[in-house]
Amino acid sequence: MVTLDKIYHASYVLKDVVIPTPLVKATAISDDCEVYLKPENLQITGSFKVRGSGYKISQLTEEEKKRGVIACSAGNHAQGVALAATKYGIKSLICLPDGAPISKVEATKGYGAEVCMVPGVYDDAYNKACELRDEHNYTFIHPFDDENVIAGQGTIGIEILEELPDADAVVCAIGGGGLISGVACAIKSLNPNIKVYGVQAEGAPSMYESIKQGKPVHLDKVSTVADGIQVKEPGEHTFKYVQKYVDDIVTVTDDEISSAILKLIESQKMIAEGAGAAPLAAVMFNKLPVKGKKVVCVISGGNIDVTILSRVIKRGLLRSGRSQTLCIELQDKPGQLKQVADIIAEKGGNVISIHHERASEGTDINGCYLRIVLETRNFDHVKEITDALINAGFKLV
Repeated sequence: MVTLDKIYHASYVLKDVVIPTPLVKATAISDDCEVYLKPENLQITGSFKVRGSGYKISQLTEEEKKRGVIACSAGNHAQGVALAATKYGIKSLICLPDGAPISKVEATKGYGAEVCMVPGVYDDAYNKACELRDEHNYTFIHPFDDENVIAGQGTIGIEILEELPDADAVVCAIGGGGLISGVACAIKSLNPNIKVYGVQAEGAPSMYESIKQGKPVHLDKVSTVADGIQVKEPGEHTFKYVQKYVDDIVTVTDDEISSAILKLIESQKMIAEGAGAAPLAAVMFNKLPVKGKKVVCVISGGNIDVTILSRVIKRGLLRSGRSQTLCIELQDKPGQLKQVADIIAEKGGNVISIHHERASEGTDINGCYLRIVLETRNFDHVKEITDALINAGFKLV
């Protein structure tokens, strides 16, 4: 059973392994509430996961350590296990889903682990890890459904209240539920009046559906940009702790997560992965009743692959009206392109790319199409440009 005493013990054991990440007061996030960030993306390995895996491995018997450890992960738990195992001189084998970001795979190897890539998502990697555990008698380090792992993650809750004892709410992302189980247990044990909220990706709402139905639910399919919380089924232990301690769970879309990642980059100069930005997305898009409150968002990790980051930024720009593609039908005659460019320039738009295509079968023989990608300020600015083009007689398609 996870208790406050056990979480305090984990905090003591981890003092030489974990960095106590200081709260950051966020700016330009919300006009409705006071937002603080718990930047676990600045943690060793770039994620909170080193807390749970570090504490779990520290509590293994000598016999368990001799057998070596195995784990499954979307990437962050892998790095935590690899680092902790190497610290204690233990062999580690990590099963990762083949869609895990390259940066996480390479970092896991860099911390000293052997890596086994498994086709599919986290749950497929889990099944493979169980198979190899039984075959080779490894000691299994579960990424979330283990009480020592949960206690390790709970050290975040202690740190939050040591620094901000008058917090009104704490928001955590949920994948399998280990992070929020530990944090909620610590928070509610120290101050039951503080609200604890969970956030899941709309495309992977396993805990959300489980709490709604009153029992752990297995989803047939999950898909989200937040690979760290792309889990088909919560754990038995974590389900019970969430049921007991968590006040509510909400979901956010991939577009909302992308916007939150972009906001963190621009406003806080902070890089977060999808799972790390999910709590902020819930606050930014008013998914939680936190108006006028002091809210702590746990930024659980920052291990995002640069290619994924590029795509996420693009989606975030589109979602916030900062980027826009216009397709304009023109008459194929001199001066049309210049007139369009003049209107866009006059309205303060910046042309990123332009593609001119002459008429094809089924269109006006004298027609052509202009596809323009613009940098814009927001959706009001986009409307200002499109209205000006329409008023000048151009047809947008």
